[in-house]
Amino acid sequence: MRRVWLMLALLFAGTVAAEPPVDVAPKVAAKKPAAKPAAKAKATARPAWAELTAEQQKTLAPLKADWESLETERRRKWLGIAKRYPTMKAEEQERVQRRMQRWAALSPEQRRQARETYKQIVKAPPEQRDKLRQQWAEYQTLSPREREEQLPEPRRKK
Repeated sequence: MRRVWLMLALLFAGTVAAEPPVDVAPKVAAKKPAAKPAAKAKATARPAWAELTAEQQKTLAPLKADWESLETERRRKWLGIAKRYPTMKAEEQERVQRRMQRWAALSPEQRRQARETYKQIVKAPPEQRDKLRQQWAEYQTLSPREREEQLPEPRRKK
């Protein structure tokens, strides 16, 4: 149960980042040569935080500290979320903000692990996904103390 919870927790944290990419790169980016070394491409990832609109910066505020280190593809995904954000209901906006804050708090390794877990779950047969959903629903019914007891040792509060 602990392992399932950890997988689902990481999945939950990573679902925001798993949004489909949206093409919001500036038009000038299309004119640049496609083949660039990875380090150089990362250093020139667009748009920079300062290039975002005030509304985008407000929506994506939890990611500000990490924005410059994000790859262009990840930025596009987050910008797609920011684009849909104004049309979301208030409770959806709150959920997105909570998930974005949790995602921003994860280490790069935890984010990588969450993405891998998400990929594995998506590829799993429907019966297995249904079983995971059921286990997640059961976990959600636990009290905070019982949830804490389900955590692996290193993650428990002392």
